[in-house]
Amino acid sequence: MEQRRATVRDLRRRNRSTLLSTLFFDGPLSRHELGGRTGLSAATVSNVVGEMIDDGLVIEAGQVESDGGRPRVLLRVDPTYGHVVGIDVGETGVTMELFDLAMTRLAQVDRPLATPQPDVALVGEIIAAGFGTLLASAGVAESSLLGVGIGVPGTVEQGATVRVHAQTIGWDGVALPDLLRANGITVPVFVENGAKTQGQAEMWFGAGRGARHAVIALIGSGIGATVVTDGTTYRGATSSAGEWGHTTLSYGGRVCRCGALGCLEAYVGAEGILDRFRKARGGRAIPRVDEQSQLDFLLASTERSETAAAVVAETVGYLGAGIANLVNLFNPERIVLGGWAGMALGSRLLPEIRTATAAHALRHAYEQTSIVLCELGPDAVAVGAATLPVEALLSLGSDPRIRPKTPAL
Repeated sequence: MEQRRATVRDLRRRNRSTLLSTLFFDGPLSRHELGGRTGLSAATVSNVVGEMIDDGLVIEAGQVESDGGRPRVLLRVDPTYGHVVGIDVGETGVTMELFDLAMTRLAQVDRPLATPQPDVALVGEIIAAGFGTLLASAGVAESSLLGVGIGVPGTVEQGATVRVHAQTIGWDGVALPDLLRANGITVPVFVENGAKTQGQAEMWFGAGRGARHAVIALIGSGIGATVVTDGTTYRGATSSAGEWGHTTLSYGGRVCRCGALGCLEAYVGAEGILDRFRKARGGRAIPRVDEQSQLDFLLASTERSETAAAVVAETVGYLGAGIANLVNLFNPERIVLGGWAGMALGSRLLPEIRTATAAHALRHAYEQTSIVLCELGPDAVAVGAATLPVEALLSLGSDPRIRPKTPAL
């Protein structure tokens, strides 16, 4: 196949993207430092930075003394250039967060969902209503938005029409961006699997930063993972890679929400953990009103209840076996344990989880891996979703509202 030759325009775009990304992640930096980090010539740095200053993307951010010469001017991405929204569509609620370009959170709106299988039309209405509330609470105009990122359960089919396939919540080929447009949201919309948005957030700002080979695990009601190889998220042929929760842990085992038998999610997802606890209690209901408080009750009961202690110990063993599969399959240098249930388990039981993993993993591969907790907390999915329009900005080197990146609308 004949490859298209790069044009001068392609080269300038690549240089803008390189310099803008370097300033975003590592700034403030001087022009001299930018040249050293990117390998671009002083003339190229000066010209491209000048363009980005004229465009309002980059601003001066003070000065630093140089060795024997004039002070060097520091540069950074202008936080006020635009805003982004990150949305976490979970199985118990919708979280919406507004950020500037320094990724400073300016406002947040939370809306509960009454059922773990919410009607997609209702979710669209909740997002549209919350969207207006979010902007109004921060005094931000919709025209300043670079885009909206959304993290969702299930597989996201990227293409001319973006579709969500979320078997466990009953969504089959849902064109979510089209739905939001019908509800009045006109800015570019980016949709991705929630585990992948959490993974990007942790790789950019959290416990995954600096790792070239990592797995970011999300454990909530369900389970997912982001696999990062050589600094790039592995997506597979149709972007469904990372469905760790639906790898088989036990042949012919418990029924999973996806309909298969023996999935890891059926044992280690919060819904599966709590179902096993109820059955161990003879079918008695678990005190508390929602999954998060019920899991907290289970974990807090281990010192006084042999039943609770046995369920938690079994859960640690199952989770260790599941993480060992990641170690053996992907040989990551780092595994980050996240999601609200993952943090609840890891904050109390991380040494035991590491021990259980070591018992099931190949020894040499395990010795090369560290298992750590996520750093961004329970809203990492929303933070990661907000990085999707930022990623478009950095990739293009220009405003995604002007030249949207597929799959933006």
